[in-house]
Amino acid sequence: MDTSVSSSSPHPPSAFTYRSFRLYWLARFLNGFATQIISVAVGWQIYDETRNAFLLGLVGLVQFAPAIVFVLVTGTVADRYNRRTVMGLATTLEALCVAALAAFWLVHAGRAADPGVVWPVFVILTLFGVARAFLTPAVQSLAANLVPRESFPNAVAWNSSAMQASFTIGPAVGGLLYGISSLVPYAVAFLLFGAAATLTLLIPKPQQRTSSEPRSIETMLAGFRYIRSNPVVLGAISLDMFAVLLGGATALLPVFARDILEVGPWGLGFLRSAAGVGALVMVVWLVRHPIPDHAGKVMFASVAVYGLAILLFGLSTTLWLSLPALFIMGAADMVSVNVRASLIQLATPDDLRGRVTAVNSVFIGASNEVGEFRAGTMAALIGAVPAVVIGGAGTLAITALWTRLFPALYAKRKLT
Repeated sequence: MDTSVSSSSPHPPSAFTYRSFRLYWLARFLNGFATQIISVAVGWQIYDETRNAFLLGLVGLVQFAPAIVFVLVTGTVADRYNRRTVMGLATTLEALCVAALAAFWLVHAGRAADPGVVWPVFVILTLFGVARAFLTPAVQSLAANLVPRESFPNAVAWNSSAMQASFTIGPAVGGLLYGISSLVPYAVAFLLFGAAATLTLLIPKPQQRTSSEPRSIETMLAGFRYIRSNPVVLGAISLDMFAVLLGGATALLPVFARDILEVGPWGLGFLRSAAGVGALVMVVWLVRHPIPDHAGKVMFASVAVYGLAILLFGLSTTLWLSLPALFIMGAADMVSVNVRASLIQLATPDDLRGRVTAVNSVFIGASNEVGEFRAGTMAALIGAVPAVVIGGAGTLAITALWTRLFPALYAKRKLT
């Protein structure tokens, strides 16, 4: 179903009304759940086998790098070919990578103390990153083809619930499964990826305006050109990107837990969960109460609240103030994500959606990586508290500046 389909009801039906979306949502949840299980298992096993923290740091890098390397290709593929098929093939490749990881550890477990022995793991993880790079623009663009335009903000909220649930539950389940046996998480993840691929291919073929432009570098750069030419899309992407870049408080949670709040590992667990719980609670609210009007102002307000929550967390010296601050931070961020995703997907022509989504994904992913680096570097130079407080203040400053630079975004009323 294309987003040109319209509903005359003043209260658009839930995205879950549509069978195609239900299959898509479940496939996306299982995929995210499996990814979190693998993330925990691979990280733990590499460090357990090698005791090399540098190799642990490479795990995330090799999985993110393909998104940057192939940014011009992945979006074009999502626009030129059927997104459901791309999503299914990418998920299948993820399952095959998990099988390859399991096979490697089955042969080398207990004998990989030499870092030179584990290089095949990073080759496999790079292939896994390639699958994720092609999956992301396809899966994010496909949702707009499955529900009427009026129901799309609700679909965004449901999609966020899938991801937040997998982020909250997946790591804990991965740790428990690893405690049973080092190979169990890989077996479970393989089955989950297989189920996700099957559900994806069961989605009825959706209506999609595929790009018919000739293959050229100009065609591949169309996503960048469209973002630059559309002030609403450019403003939404850049505001969220700088907020993420400056709001690197979560990267410093171990420092706060150990040295400032003095709550130990159990407190760190609570701190890490607080933002996710806040986001999940907000998702539930947004599913039932979509943003009816003044979407631009709501987005700016949510980013401002996000910055204030970071400031509050940075200045807090007690767990019982830090936890609510992180909860509010997660909830505010989820409002911003909901507005941004809806505006970008609905403001972008269907035959450009994949390329725009690929660029957006790289910007947000890069800002996450650079944001953590910024926080860590500043903490090393001036201390953790000033690093977080400056980040929160910077977020507030960017929010104020962006209201002047992108008045069209600030004045945007309807998500649809």
